[in-house]
Amino acid sequence: MDQGKAQPPESPGGVDYPAVQHSQEFAELRRAHRSFAFPLTVAFVIWYLLYVMLSNYAGGFMGTKVVGEINVAFVFGLAQFLTTFLIAWWYSRHAESKIDPKANAIKSRLEGEA
Repeated sequence: MDQGKAQPPESPGGVDYPAVQHSQEFAELRRAHRSFAFPLTVAFVIWYLLYVMLSNYAGGFMGTKVVGEINVAFVFGLAQFLTTFLIAWWYSRHAESKIDPKANAIKSRLEGEA
């Protein structure tokens, strides 16, 4: 019985996942995702917090009537939903054109090695 260093268990399919994780193509995949997701997430959180802050501290402004009984707060609230759907649609297009091809290339290479 070998009392030396314990060997880590072999990965499923014999793929060296740490090597894949440190590869250039995986770094490009992460960069493609992060360069889109992080800035957009920060922008959306700021937009959301602006809505909350205005609702708490600018009641007069948010209560301003725009059309009939519709006020600024209602318009901003609807805009929150609209931006959520727009961001989801935009991310879907980004993923389809930039992320999925890179991910599929990595997946195909790994399946070929297995």
